[in-house]
Amino acid sequence: MRVPFYDIKAQYDELQEPMDAAVHAVISSGDYSMGMNHRMIERELADLHQVKHGIAVNSGTDALRIIMDSAGIGQGDEVITTSFTFVASVETIVQTGARPVFVDIDPSTFCIDPGKIEAAITPRTKAILPIHLFGQLADMKAINPIAERHELVVVEDAAQAIGSSLSGVPAGNFGIGAGFSFYVTKNLGAAGDGGLILTNDDQIAETCRSMRVHGMGRERYYYDHVGYASRLHEMQAAVLRVKLTKLNEWNARRAKLASIYFEALHDAPVTLPTISPGNTTNWHQFSILTDRRDALREFLKERGVDSMIYYPVPIHYHEPYKHFGQGHGSLPQTERVSREILNLPVHQHLTEDQVAFAANSVAEFCLKAAKIY
Repeated sequence: MRVPFYDIKAQYDELQEPMDAAVHAVISSGDYSMGMNHRMIERELADLHQVKHGIAVNSGTDALRIIMDSAGIGQGDEVITTSFTFVASVETIVQTGARPVFVDIDPSTFCIDPGKIEAAITPRTKAILPIHLFGQLADMKAINPIAERHELVVVEDAAQAIGSSLSGVPAGNFGIGAGFSFYVTKNLGAAGDGGLILTNDDQIAETCRSMRVHGMGRERYYYDHVGYASRLHEMQAAVLRVKLTKLNEWNARRAKLASIYFEALHDAPVTLPTISPGNTTNWHQFSILTDRRDALREFLKERGVDSMIYYPVPIHYHEPYKHFGQGHGSLPQTERVSREILNLPVHQHLTEDQVAFAANSVAEFCLKAAKIY
């Protein structure tokens, strides 16, 4: 049985009629830049996350960079974050002129370990950047009090956390701003790139809006900041608005498919995802840990089951980031998880039979491996 890791085209097949109509409406209107759909997707996503301001930008990467610039993070500052992430979380810190300071993760959630943060704070620390990885929010109930005690800024990397919440409070409400991504593989994916800033801070919102359009102020061709060209294209906004009508249903479907993995693998010698108390994840990924990761992945491939490794190499191992002070062995949980993690298919267009086949294939491998060893 074929079990694909992604099926982006299936989203279009499900929504072809309204998506075609939305795209045609944009093309026929000639309103291609920051038009009605752009304004509406900002409002709709801000409302979804119960946040005051939504600022649509060109990518999740731009969202993080613009928030950090708006918060005054820059040369000589330090930003505490983790090395177990997509590179955008770290490269945006470096681009501001600040220094990333890596602390280890909680291996049960893959998010930053709050117990490691205070030891990493120095007089140069300006901010904490927690990453809501794979759809689960970091432990903000522990992180925010640390930030308050030390007068630090909190910037949420919520690229993978659309629709996720902690104790009923959605992502985007735990810092001065949160960056979301609409890359095609996300739970809410555009037809290309796209991103969003959410914030409850009026001043941050005003600065972010200015910086996404070259730093332009309220009056056209008058500039308040050195900014960027980072507008979300109107056609992307139109596509996102169509898909947004299905987001809750699609996230619920992912949760149903995740439950099949839990049921089939509860006795298997692999580590299943841990969802911390109060967390409502969007199941952007379903991740297991096993010390036979590479052999299992090859076995699944032979059976037609796709898998991915997010992330195979911690950021502090990569050449551009090695000089930030932590070498091999410095972040033991991050490094172990990178060696053992395997992400299994969990997107909403899989059938229950496909997921059961994938789960049973993992169980079969574990049974065979146990007999061998």
